[in-house]
Amino acid sequence: MTPLDSVTTSELIAQKLRHDILSGKLKPLQPLRQDEIAAQMGVSKIPTREALVQLKTEGLVVLHQNRGAVVAEFSPADVTEIYDMRAALETLALERAIPNMSKADFVRAEGLIEIMDDERDALKWSELNWEFHAMLYRPAHMPRLLEHIRMLHSNVARYVVHYLTSVDYHAEAQRQHRLILQLCRDGNIAQATPQLAAHLTQAGKKIARFLKDEG
Repeated sequence: MTPLDSVTTSELIAQKLRHDILSGKLKPLQPLRQDEIAAQMGVSKIPTREALVQLKTEGLVVLHQNRGAVVAEFSPADVTEIYDMRAALETLALERAIPNMSKADFVRAEGLIEIMDDERDALKWSELNWEFHAMLYRPAHMPRLLEHIRMLHSNVARYVVHYLTSVDYHAEAQRQHRLILQLCRDGNIAQATPQLAAHLTQAGKKIARFLKDEG
């Protein structure tokens, strides 16, 4: 790899590490040594450090003073807390978004659901899942809220991927997605928001239980 400018290079490194964390290639508490990463990527330590700081803000990496970086680890209780936070924030986003949704938004969301029907790669499905949810929330025109939701999604994405590789959750999740989308089409805020909250809370409980059983 030919080093580019610092910002571009750091983002490329972050993308690579993010993929490896979310796919499970890099395990919780695994050390992330700057020298080794820089050598593997053919870059200096400066953009490597910047990439690790970026992943820290996403909740994927923990930086210890004088001890370097490690992949972040979450307990089942942490996962439950994050999903409770997601439910609170995402229902707010959906409530504000529904009155602004257009026919084009519904077409794009339906198209994503159809793609997800046939996607069996857990990491790609998780990425599409985020894009579906984000598409529902963008009409709220609340970019700070959406960015915070995105970070919470990133925090637990690797556990979602791990869970999806072990159980057949697709059919139930897709049924719920279609129901939420239909309620949005109907402009039914009163039912769409609790349905979304139930969807997220149920997923959080299943993943937390899965992690507890594995532990």
